[in-house]
Amino acid sequence: MCYSSPLAIFSSNADSIAPSFGRMVADLVKMFESRLSGEDKLYKKRRSVFGLDRTGKVRWRQLVISLLGCYFGLLTTSALLFGQSPEDDQRVTVQSNRPSYRPPYRPSRRPRFPQNGSYVVIGYNDLGMHCMNQDFSQLCILPPYNNLHAQVIRRGREPTIVRSGVEVKYRITNNTTSAPKTNFWQYAPQLFGVNLTPDVGLTGNSLQGKMAPTGANDWAATGIPLTPITDNGVLNPYPLGEISVESEGKVLALTHAVVPVSWEISCNICHAPGLPGPMVDADILMKHDQKHNTQLFGGGAVLCASCHFDPALGTIGIPGVKSLSEAMHGSHASRMQPVFAMGLTNECYACHPGFQTNCQRDVHFAKGIYCTSCHGNMTAVADLNRIPWVDEPTCGSCHKSRQPEFDFEEPGKLFKDSHGHGGVHCAACHGSPHAIGPAVTPQDNLQAIELQGYSGTISKCTVCHTTPPSVHFEHHRHD
Repeated sequence: MCYSSPLAIFSSNADSIAPSFGRMVADLVKMFESRLSGEDKLYKKRRSVFGLDRTGKVRWRQLVISLLGCYFGLLTTSALLFGQSPEDDQRVTVQSNRPSYRPPYRPSRRPRFPQNGSYVVIGYNDLGMHCMNQDFSQLCILPPYNNLHAQVIRRGREPTIVRSGVEVKYRITNNTTSAPKTNFWQYAPQLFGVNLTPDVGLTGNSLQGKMAPTGANDWAATGIPLTPITDNGVLNPYPLGEISVESEGKVLALTHAVVPVSWEISCNICHAPGLPGPMVDADILMKHDQKHNTQLFGGGAVLCASCHFDPALGTIGIPGVKSLSEAMHGSHASRMQPVFAMGLTNECYACHPGFQTNCQRDVHFAKGIYCTSCHGNMTAVADLNRIPWVDEPTCGSCHKSRQPEFDFEEPGKLFKDSHGHGGVHCAACHGSPHAIGPAVTPQDNLQAIELQGYSGTISKCTVCHTTPPSVHFEHHRHD
């Protein structure tokens, strides 16, 4: 057919231009031709994408749109191949396992809000880094979904945790909108079955609003649809959330906590390297179709967790299909040699944020303790009997032998969910997971500096106590 010829001509010369792109175009052409001829029954029902209706007749409007898409895609690809990359193309150059990101500023000021009042508020996150896709037109591993927590304490000789009677509000500094920075809202109906107002996330929260009390002694705003791009276009994976405690229009306490987010998922190291994000995702779907006899490519945006069980999104998946964690880690564990050949020594950063973003940036990282030191290698994480997001390392597994008199996580709970010292969250004093203080990133140290004048664990008793206790805290959960 005449409208397949340009692609065929291009693919015949593509190997001399860029081998990876040539292979991808050849695959596309082969699939394109089989779909148009109707010989491939797996894709017959999707022929309308290429301008054919169910009877095989040409739908010219759809065909023109498809060809225009191909045309502009080729223009973009040509620019990439000959050195003119678009502004939104984020290339990855591997030089070492050390992240290359540098924060746009170094907060060092003391707070304008006095910290010797009747209340104190401490913010933290349930994860060290919330990951998300940058583009959702092909697939979604994770949506923009961030969880900010805060604990409100009424100061006194014997401080008390505040669970009601006040309003706890949040806002993301330098971030008032996310909709212009990602196409998530365009594809949310297909991915999650919901029509969302721009800048409103899956739980109904936005970039500012009120936090709700939980049953865990704290307040939370879940599902905040935050991206790593500020309103002035700066990449910042560590945006600050401002948390205020108010009553009758009066601000009682104020703090700043990092609301971490990154879309640095470096699939393009292996999949369609050097090409724009949508083509990387298309290559992933085509490989999945070839290996698992699925029909994903060309069928619209795919939510990976719709088939693969994923506790992070609360999906149950399809019985008999591997969890998303097992599938991802298990299928790639044997394919890391090309990555190591590029100079990468931390295999986790082949997919998790690490080249530009400090996913792990805490005191452990500063002391040479890395991802695999606690989590094990990819094969270990892919263990069939492991429950993702539940079977995780504990602080006590290392620290108990060094400090046997101390208590650590609550039985059956992880650090992020544990309490101690009168019901105070572990993360409130120590920092968020993977950002335990003192962190290597200044934003993560800001709150401790605001509250006590120095970074690290919030250990200054008078942050919460109006008079220093006469008994030293021995790190017991019930003290």
